[in-house]
Amino acid sequence: METDKRAPLKWKKKAYGGMQGNYPDNYTDDSFLQDMITNANVVKRDLSKVILYSISISQYLCIVSLVISVWTQTLNSVIDESVLLKLDICLLALGFSILVLTSANLSFRVLTKYFLNISFFISGLYVLAPVYHTLTRSISSDSIWALTISLLIVHLFLHDYSGSTIRPPGALNNPNLASNIALNASIVASVLVASRLPSRLHVFAIMLFSLQIFLFAPLVMFCVKKYSFRVYLGFSFVLVGLSLGVTYRLDRLFFGFLLVLIVFISVVCPYWLIRIQEYKFEINGPWDEAKLCFDITE
Repeated sequence: METDKRAPLKWKKKAYGGMQGNYPDNYTDDSFLQDMITNANVVKRDLSKVILYSISISQYLCIVSLVISVWTQTLNSVIDESVLLKLDICLLALGFSILVLTSANLSFRVLTKYFLNISFFISGLYVLAPVYHTLTRSISSDSIWALTISLLIVHLFLHDYSGSTIRPPGALNNPNLASNIALNASIVASVLVASRLPSRLHVFAIMLFSLQIFLFAPLVMFCVKKYSFRVYLGFSFVLVGLSLGVTYRLDRLFFGFLLVLIVFISVVCPYWLIRIQEYKFEINGPWDEAKLCFDITE
């Protein structure tokens, strides 16, 4: 009998089909790594651009610091209810003016809808002011301040710094879950602070001020950023300067903490990001999961 001298089968890359010839199941030859790609999806970032994009975080920190400053001055009876109401009217008029000037998709119908919603919102807030005024009467002040600080920290961690808390005109997607949780945390913190004020009108004025900032300020800044990034940077620098000036007069320790935080977020963190990018190493190859080349929702 003639000896079977057939050459062994050549190994091939197969996702399915079981073992091949006498090769073990985990066998790979030298051709396996030929399709390996390194750092295919790594984006090279520029330090100046990262610093510019981090301005949105510093800007919102300054907005929250201004809210805290107004809260503190109101609790210390430095700002009365008449000044707060005038401030509320000015902020509302300024916000609507900016929306009209920067939003291309803002029609008269949408503007009327916003106006009606805000009217109902202000009316409901005025009706509920007596409830907010007595809401935490049986709770100690230390617990109120600790809970308020905790809620503000949660708000800052979960806030969507690239979007808006309200769906902008013409947008298709609603804010995400984390953004809604952050908004609810800020509203509860505002209620806790308002419950420590001496009169119902004080409560209404400070709640209206706080909700204007936490609800509408991100929407206004989002529309400004979409309209012109240079104008957005100008607004941001004005807010940073204003907040630093206010906190400097209010409390030097708070001013120092805010200044260090702004420098850390806008300078140190972008520098760290650029430095650690040098050590990023990503590999892609035939072992990766298959990716769909079409949208399954279509």
